[in-house]
Formats: sequence, structure tokens, C-alpha cells
Amino acid sequence: MSAPAAILVVDDEPDLLDNICLPLEVEGYRVFTAPDGLAALRVLESQPVDLILADIAMPNLNGYQLYEKIRENPAWVTIPFIFLSARSLDTDIHYGKELGADDYLTKPIRGRDLIAVVRGKLKRAQQLAQSMAQLQRGEPPPEKAEPIIQIGPLQIDVQQHRVKVENQEIKLSAREFLLLEHLGRDPGRVVPPNELVKSSHEYETDPVEAGNLVRPMMVTLRRKLGLKSGTIGSIENVRGVGYRLVTPD
Repeated sequence: MSAPAAILVVDDEPDLLDNICLPLEVEGYRVFTAPDGLAALRVLESQPVDLILADIAMPNLNGYQLYEKIRENPAWVTIPFIFLSARSLDTDIHYGKELGADDYLTKPIRGRDLIAVVRGKLKRAQQLAQSMAQLQRGEPPPEKAEPIIQIGPLQIDVQQHRVKVENQEIKLSAREFLLLEHLGRDPGRVVPPNELVKSSHEYETDPVEAGNLVRPMMVTLRRKLGLKSGTIGSIENVRGVGYRLVTPD
């Protein structure tokens, strides 16, 4: 029987920290805590962690800075990272997601809602880890997989989960990578939002909700890729239909 997942909760307010940890512990997760980003890094250096929940406004090293430090370390880059903050303005939420975090939740949050998000992130991380392990063992990839997808200056390394533009590596969140990979597997085809959501979120929904979920992620992806609209490898929005990767004529 596998050990329960370990979750690191980072928050400088003890009462809020207890409120977050309690439903996680009741669910059976192993929970580590830290009062700020520096303490969180020390936990990560000494303990294996499967998911991170972090506040933003903290002393010594805030949540944004912690996220950047974690994503710079190859040993931690695949750990799902969720912001959990009282900052609920759209600008704060958009900024947090644009950094590449796996999710941005606002306080207060109900215990059952928190558990649902945590379960989903852990499940997806486990699936990605299994896929990587299969590749490392030399097992053949899925039927449609290609080790490298190259579209003009855009390179998608499916096995290593890395993206480069003109040989410069681009940092993407797990969901952003899945969206781009899905588009890259059939470049030039217009992919509807609900198909993209099913691929990246493992979630089936109607076109309206799917469009609302995908739209901000596409904005972030375009900004990170830095490719001029209409150039080979850029993401094109076909209004009312979906998105596609631009290919050579």
C-alpha cells in the first residue's frame, strides 16, 4: 500500500494555517507546514513533497518568490503548486496564473472544495510521473506520441515536458504544456475549446465554459512563447471555433 501524499502548506497566519491543514489531515494526507517561503524551501530540502499550497503575502520570501525558486530547481519543477490567498482581485488571480501556477484559490475556501482541487492535481501529477517512468524504462510511448514536435521555431519535447522557442527554453505550467502539446500533435487543425479542456483538465463541459477556462491560458501561452501573431508556431484564435498552431503554407 502506497504512503499517503505529502502536502506542504505555507502561510504566516497560524489560525489560517490550522484551518487549511485540518481537512487535509482528516482526508489522510501527510501535512508539512511553513510560516514563509524560506522555511518552505528548508522543508523541501529535507522532505519529499507531492503538492504545495502557498499564501502570497508572507515575510522573508513571499509566495511569488517561492514559486520562482521552486520552478528553478529541476528536482521540484514537477510538484503541483497552488496559490491560496486572500487576494481575490482579478488582477491578482491573473498574475498568479500567468506565472504558471497550477491553480489560484481564494480564501476563505470550504474544506471539500480544497480537497477536490488537491485530489485533481495529485491525480494529474501521478499520471505525468507514470508516463515519464514508462519512457525512462524504454517502454514505447502512446501510439500518437512523438518524442519531439517541431513547428518552425517552436519545439515541444514530449518526453522531457520541455518547450523551446528558437532554442530558448520556455517555462510552462503542466496545463499550459498539455494545451500546447495537444495543439502541436495536429498543427494547423482548429481545436475546439472543449477538446482542449478535456486534454488539459480531464474535464468535459459545454463550449461556453470551456472557452472561459481556455481563454486566459491561451493569453498566457502566447505571451510566454513570444511569437508574433500569424508566424509559424504561433497560436491562432479562429473566432467562435477554437485554436490552432500556425504551420507553413
